[in-house]
Amino acid sequence: MFHCGVDDVLLSALALAIADRRRRLGSTATSVLVAVEGHGRDESVGGVDLSRTVGWFTSLHPVRLDPGQVQWGDLWSGGPATGRVVKRIKEQLRAVPGTGIGYGLLRHLDREAAAELVGSAVPRIGFNYLGRVEFHDGPGGDWRPASEALGLDLGADGPLTPYGLELNAVTIDRPGGPELMVTWTYAQDVLSEAEVREVGEAWLRALEGMALHAAGPGAGGHTPSDLALSNLEQEEIELLEDEW
Repeated sequence: MFHCGVDDVLLSALALAIADRRRRLGSTATSVLVAVEGHGRDESVGGVDLSRTVGWFTSLHPVRLDPGQVQWGDLWSGGPATGRVVKRIKEQLRAVPGTGIGYGLLRHLDREAAAELVGSAVPRIGFNYLGRVEFHDGPGGDWRPASEALGLDLGADGPLTPYGLELNAVTIDRPGGPELMVTWTYAQDVLSEAEVREVGEAWLRALEGMALHAAGPGAGGHTPSDLALSNLEQEEIELLEDEW
């Protein structure tokens, strides 16, 4: 519909949740710096065949997300403001070269780049979308997921988060349909449980608004990154879509 991925939608909702919390606290700031983790298996290097290599090449890069000035009433109800935010955040994510796979090399292995990046702001929020996995209950098939947990057990005995707030999400294909599972981890000396719940509720509310918007007429559309051979702005694309 928006020609984007699940992670784009989840990050759009996260940016909105943070902006909503700041708004409630009286702040006019709308942007948030997020550390986005990925599997690093993007085939962005020409001639590289990853099919014979098992596992992740975990990549991590910062990205600043800014939903802009939001019409909150329209957004919560799934109006046009919802689509504008999704398109805006999608383009901000697409602006990162190579989906951020080269950031670690520049930050830690390139002396000149490292000198420039060492003083950069450090994200206080981490995000990782693990993708989509199948749920198997009972025997069948030669290949099945291991019986161990998905690695998202981040309770009192789990690993500590390097961020003030961290989201780990995965889509599980169950017999009744896909289910999104999200684990919220936070540093207790930075945030309280009530504060995290407030952000989580705003995040869910933003996703509900997006679902309402997607079910309505005229939702979706292309953005400049979808039309790389043209040089059209978002407004021009929407004019063409309205006409055709």
